[in-house]
Amino acid sequence: MISNKIWVDADACPNAVKDMLFRASERKSIQLVLVANQLIKIPISPLISMIRVSSGFDEADNYIVEQVAAGDLVITADIPLAAEAIEKGSLVLNPRGTVYTTENIKQTLTMRDFMEEIRSSGIHTGGPNSFSQADKHAFAQALDKWLAKVK
Repeated sequence: MISNKIWVDADACPNAVKDMLFRASERKSIQLVLVANQLIKIPISPLISMIRVSSGFDEADNYIVEQVAAGDLVITADIPLAAEAIEKGSLVLNPRGTVYTTENIKQTLTMRDFMEEIRSSGIHTGGPNSFSQADKHAFAQALDKWLAKVK
């Protein structure tokens, strides 16, 4: 059975993305679950829930991987979590609108590992760009595309 639930790796998810997801959940009557190691304010809704996990390394990621099912959507910027969710038949979307699939996740993981190796050798690579209007728009478009397919 296809699940069609939305899981959010919520600790670092931008508020603008969470707000879009809250509205989409209500509009399309889709369950939305935010998973984080800190409390996150959510609207009162039977469709929206927040799971607080312990603050250990990758606790939220591990919880999502245990719970996610084929057909679900996972929102995360965490590439290893994305790879595991894809293995379970989920679609993965990062908060900047990039869709991770079986076709592009291996290359994305390889690039992530390469950049991590560079940083660990002492080379400063800088952080990600700040979340922009273009990122917000790209996320909204990718989310709408998924929502159009599910119901």
